[in-house]
Amino acid sequence: MSSNLETRSLLDEWRNFDKGGFFDLGHPLLNRIAQSFVKAAGIGAIQAVTRESCLIAVEGTESSNSPDITGVKNKKNGFPDLRGETNRKSLEAMVKSTGKESLQWGLAAGLYSGLTYGLKEARGAHDWKNSAVAGAITGMTLALTCEETSHEQVVQCAITGAALSTAANLLTGIF
Repeated sequence: MSSNLETRSLLDEWRNFDKGGFFDLGHPLLNRIAQSFVKAAGIGAIQAVTRESCLIAVEGTESSNSPDITGVKNKKNGFPDLRGETNRKSLEAMVKSTGKESLQWGLAAGLYSGLTYGLKEARGAHDWKNSAVAGAITGMTLALTCEETSHEQVVQCAITGAALSTAANLLTGIF
């Protein structure tokens, strides 16, 4: 008995990822949260590694006496222990930081997606109000994942999340 799995390529699997073919957790809400989490966590990991690669490249060019036109000198390094005494310490620091950033991106996407879906099901409509509430809650949650979070930062992230998600919802049909 021949299976379709034997003839499918990696490209076919990737195409099915957008159609929701990777997860079947028994409920559309759970499927949506899991898919959003995995997609955004992957993007977060890629973003963290590329940011660090860029910082390493910029620091490599700083050794030549060229002026700092990027303004990166005063910026905090994303992976402070990356240039550790051993390769093992550097690798551990990169994996830890990349994992944390992936978790934050995945948390944001999964939470936002789940909230918009739940609000749509509860209210019977998908509008800017759902986006505003989901964005505010997601922004607050992300603020709480950072170290030493103040009350002002939580409120600012809630307002920013609500504004961005509402604007995205309202501009969806325009562009």
